[in-house]
Formats: sequence, structure tokens, C-alpha cells
Amino acid sequence: MKTKILLVDDEEDILDLLEYNLEKEGYETIRAMNGNEAIDVAQKELPDLILMDVMMPDLDGIEACRRIRSIQGLEKIFIVFLTARSEEYSEVAGFDAGGDDYISKPIKPRILISRIKAILRRELDSKDPNTLFVGDLEIIKDEYIVRKGERTLSLPRKEFELLYFLASHAGKVFSREKLLENVWGDVYVVDRTVDVHVRKLREKLGNEYIQTIKGVGYKFSNNL
Repeated sequence: MKTKILLVDDEEDILDLLEYNLEKEGYETIRAMNGNEAIDVAQKELPDLILMDVMMPDLDGIEACRRIRSIQGLEKIFIVFLTARSEEYSEVAGFDAGGDDYISKPIKPRILISRIKAILRRELDSKDPNTLFVGDLEIIKDEYIVRKGERTLSLPRKEFELLYFLASHAGKVFSREKLLENVWGDVYVVDRTVDVHVRKLREKLGNEYIQTIKGVGYKFSNNL
């Protein structure tokens, strides 16, 4: 069965461009031209991923995303925002609403396809959650082992657990508070603890794996 992608934009030429490039890659596409229509189509068609513009009439993409996330059966659909807006606050609002990624216009088809493949790959990776393969990294959860190319890296427990958590949700942005909650649990530590652990991971792995999203938090790159 083909992967189904819902395209949401109020400009026909953008929809035509997206449809052409995605169907050329073997994806099935369906369309909506505003946020309200996107919600209706998503409930009927149950797409695997929604590619949605932010600025649209009737209901914008951010509010549509927030409503989709609240509907039973749609809460786990991948949602990627498309927008010409570059202001930091709109990116923050998109992630806060539950977006999985954020791609700026003008659309570059090769980059778009690469990002979509990386996001959809998370669904496959989740079937074997013990071992992750990301770029040139192999992360083995049960053994607390990280291999980078030919090297085996020794990481302290919390560094490893932070790396595994971020890598298993590649492309998704987490605030420091969410990382503390998911990695450290009930142990009281300050936000700065996350920054220190990220810095140490970058020293050992390189800077390309964990990205800082200004004003939001951190994410593991999905373009490796």
C-alpha cells in the first residue's frame, strides 16, 4: 500500500508542484485548500503524513494542526509545515502546536523529499526500538553502546539516554523541560543540565547530530 500524503495549501500551483514531485517518488497524494478542509479530509482519508501551509484563509495551519492532534485516531499523524514566513515565533508556534517539522518556501523538491523520507523512516525504526541506525551512528539501547563508523564510543548513562531519546524522535523538537521529564524523570536537576549533556555529546559525536532550535530547545537532525 502506498504512503498517503495530504497536501494542504491555498495556492493551486503549490499543490501542483507538491503533487508532481511526491507522486513521482511513488507517494499517493490528496488535497485540501484550507485548515477546515484539511481536518475533514484527514478524518476521512487517514493520511500517513500531512504537508500543510501555515498562512491560509478560514483556518490557518497552526490551529488546524492543534485541532488534528486533539482528534482520536489522528494524533499520531506526521505533520510538516510549509511556509514562506521566516520569523522565529511562527516556527515556535508550529512546534508547540504539535508539528513534526518545518520547511520554508520556496520549495526545493530534493530537500522536501529527503525530509519526508526521514520523517516516515521513524515509523519503520520504531518497530525495532532497541537498535537505531542514524547516519553513521549505531545506537544499541540494551547494551548502552554507540558505534560511530569503526569506533565504539563510551558514554555515561545519562548522555547515552539523552542521545537515544533524541535519536529515536529524530526531527522532533523538545524543550529542556520535556527532555528533563523524559530522560531524568523525577530526579531534580536544573535546565542547564541538558545544555551540559548536549555539549558533551557534541564533543564526542560532532556538531551535526543535535541541533539547537533557538527559543524552543533541541532536536536530533533528520538530514543525516
